[in-house]
Amino acid sequence: MAIHEEVLSTARRICGERGERSFRVADIVHALPHLNPSSVRTHVVSRCCVNAPKNHPHKWDYFRRTGRGEYVILSPYRTERKPAREIAESPARYAAAGPARDTIHVVARRSGGFYVAESLELALVTQGRSLDELMTNLRQAVRLHLEGEDPRAFGLSASPRIAVTYEEDLSGDAKA
Repeated sequence: MAIHEEVLSTARRICGERGERSFRVADIVHALPHLNPSSVRTHVVSRCCVNAPKNHPHKWDYFRRTGRGEYVILSPYRTERKPAREIAESPARYAAAGPARDTIHVVARRSGGFYVAESLELALVTQGRSLDELMTNLRQAVRLHLEGEDPRAFGLSASPRIAVTYEEDLSGDAKA
């Protein structure tokens, strides 16, 4: 099941148990401990929210933000009427303008004994104890992020490549 489907299902369950229409982001994150908390938050506040900025190429209009950290399920999605995979999406509305990119840009840096990589186009961060481990984890993270999705939905070509830029802070090396 895709993250957006689990988030919607969990929001329905929580609201149903409470007999309310609203829920908090923290409720969803707490109810889905097997998923990355950052990914769950991103889905609730951005990918699945109609009044969030349109900064993701693939979105679902499940929720509306009503206050700080508080959301309601929109009426078409309050009850399970059909499987979430059949819910109509409008890819043309969110499709990236222009030609598909063939490169996923990533910035890597050393932080607290680990190498950390963060993608500029995709919502993903990974780490490794060495650069080799980081690259292995990065390839796996990108594959998992795109698994079951059409790369074109992210504005990418069918077989994108990864370009990594390594940043290092030299200010700690300078001596006065």
